Amino acid sequence: MAHNHAVHQNFDVDYVIVYRFADTTNVEARDKFAALMQALAGVGLATEVRNGDNCSLLVFVKVGSEKRFAQEVYRSRVKDWLNGVRAAEPARDTQKTLAGESLTEAERFRITHHLITSPKEDGGAGIIPKEGQWKNVESIFPLHDHIFNKEWIKQWSTMTFLKAEDLDQIRDRFGEKIAYYFAFTQSYFQFLIFPAAFGFASWIILGSFSPIYALINGLWCVTFVEYWKRQEVDLGVRWGVKGVGGIQRKRKEFQHEKEVRDPVTGEMMHIFPATKRLSRQLLQAPFAILATLALGTLIATCFGIEIFLSEVYNGPGQSLLVFLPTGLLTALVPTLTAMLTAIATRLNDYENWETSENYESALTQKIFVLNFITSYLPIFLTAFVYVPFGSLIVPYLDIFNLTARPFATDEKQLQTPSAGFAINPSRLRKQVIYFTVTAQIVNFAMETIVPYVKRRGFSKYQEMKSERAAKKGGAGSGVTIDDVPEESEFLKRVRNEAELDVYDVTTDLREMIIQFGYLSLFSVVWPLTPVSFIINNWIELRSDAAKICVEMQRPTPARADSIGPWLDSLQFLTWLGSITTAALAYLFSNDGLGPDGTPATIKGWALLLTIFFSEHVFLLMRWAVRLAISKIDSPGMDKERAERFMVRKRYLHDALGHDALDVPPPQMEEKITRESLEEDARQSSLRTQRPQDHFWARQRGWEESAKVGAGLIEKMAPKESKKEQ
Repeated sequence: MAHNHAVHQNFDVDYVIVYRFADTTNVEARDKFAALMQALAGVGLATEVRNGDNCSLLVFVKVGSEKRFAQEVYRSRVKDWLNGVRAAEPARDTQKTLAGESLTEAERFRITHHLITSPKEDGGAGIIPKEGQWKNVESIFPLHDHIFNKEWIKQWSTMTFLKAEDLDQIRDRFGEKIAYYFAFTQSYFQFLIFPAAFGFASWIILGSFSPIYALINGLWCVTFVEYWKRQEVDLGVRWGVKGVGGIQRKRKEFQHEKEVRDPVTGEMMHIFPATKRLSRQLLQAPFAILATLALGTLIATCFGIEIFLSEVYNGPGQSLLVFLPTGLLTALVPTLTAMLTAIATRLNDYENWETSENYESALTQKIFVLNFITSYLPIFLTAFVYVPFGSLIVPYLDIFNLTARPFATDEKQLQTPSAGFAINPSRLRKQVIYFTVTAQIVNFAMETIVPYVKRRGFSKYQEMKSERAAKKGGAGSGVTIDDVPEESEFLKRVRNEAELDVYDVTTDLREMIIQFGYLSLFSVVWPLTPVSFIINNWIELRSDAAKICVEMQRPTPARADSIGPWLDSLQFLTWLGSITTAALAYLFSNDGLGPDGTPATIKGWALLLTIFFSEHVFLLMRWAVRLAISKIDSPGMDKERAERFMVRKRYLHDALGHDALDVPPPQMEEKITRESLEEDARQSSLRTQRPQDHFWARQRGWEESAKVGAGLIEKMAPKESKKEQ
């Protein structure tokens, strides 16, 4: 029983460092490993070493000096206070600081990771995996708490909505950055209840392309985005991280061109000219054009092939050939996207950002361009190219007859019918259904089920390999030969966790933003879109929790006060949605049939006027929603005001005493007597009197001022008032 308890409690291990030396000489491996141990000990960390697998060592790390760690906690909190993240200065007594505000598990892991990875000038060991002298350090990760993980997944499987306490629990375990993702997805899920109900009613009563649905959906998108902006602030205050985004980390890769002394602080600043960075940023324009041409050409080509095979070709094998474009997209789009992502990363490196936050924000914007093209371009082609111009374009699709020629028995099967071509009006709706239902299911399987099956299969293969080696007289797996019996199960689990992938919350957040884009841009085509998304997101929340616990290494906690640049993407998609929904509602206003492939039926001025009017309605709605939300009490802002008031009150009490906030301050009453008047006269005769001294000496105390005032009133009152008295 004690053995199992020790396994689940991870033997008090904070982090595991995987040191791999397969491609290093023995002498070099020993020297670098000794340097690693010395660097960790130098920042107050204790270490234990065990055997890994495939020429690797497992270095177990925990806090060795609690005093040193308490100082690091105090230093971190003081830094937050100086940067405006914390309202009050932490107590100078570090033990009192920890006693007054307990340390969460996420904060402990974050500060420990800071000790391991931060530069030496910042008090850390400077150990960065696979960089410089630490190229043998393969990974650094904390261990999963399997007791918590099991209870977490079990609890979530029976809940419909997450409470604030559930989000607090995620924050305490995994850090604010991951907690913000779950908070966003939960808020999005709750907000989907209304559009799901309204969309279902619209599907029954109003049908597709309803202007009423387009207007209500646009209002909902604006309201959700503005609500989430307020929610970010509330969560930032609740978790004590509001403004933490302003604490920016310097990039090690940043290359400065000159050094300038700060006129205020006197420190030397590393400068890279802003004009030079701007000139490099201008390369984003040709990159965007290149990405659009490359991905657009591929998608448009497959789009043309698919139309030719499904709506022109009528020969043998048509039912199978229609899947050819899907296969081409599945094989080529990820490859081309990976190439363009590599170019985007190189371009981002070339821009030479000084801080990690600016670097990540710029890279996110470039990746969003690629995601936008791959996710939305097929629907844009159908809605704004195929439907209006199909009768003009389809006759030229004979160039794709090579894809079906080997299967055709007659040349006529490869030619457009002479009687003319009629577009398929349901094509757009089917395409939207595919991206909002089928693609969501496929994506769920690819990110959850397939990795699990692969991992289980690989584990089974390793077991079979070990059993086969043992039957042949070998010792089985050489990794576990030296394991102490009471540690064997624990070490087996650590080795398995070391093989898992690293969790990237940005990937899951990007999926939610892209999904929101489908709702904002194209749900007017199929009003049941939000119904599909609300079901998907309930499952997504729980599958992501399971993915973190089972399929990925435990993520290193990181702080954040928002979802970062993805908020800009949300606002952009909301604005663009006001244009696309208006255009779609106009184009398909004839009972959802659309222009029927003949652009002559489209009045350009009416389309532009519709878009212009819709965009201005969007701007008006956004202003109204922002005004309305600003009038609503914010728990986070109220808490922040209360904290700052208590700080000011405590400061005044410490500086001026407990009566510092009494207005007016209490005064000691002084009784006027003959003796006091004679003493004042004597004192005035002993010193030289200035005019102002004479002015302020005529009345002594408020009582005398009141009597003088009463006398003046009596003297100056009108005669009628005196008669009435």
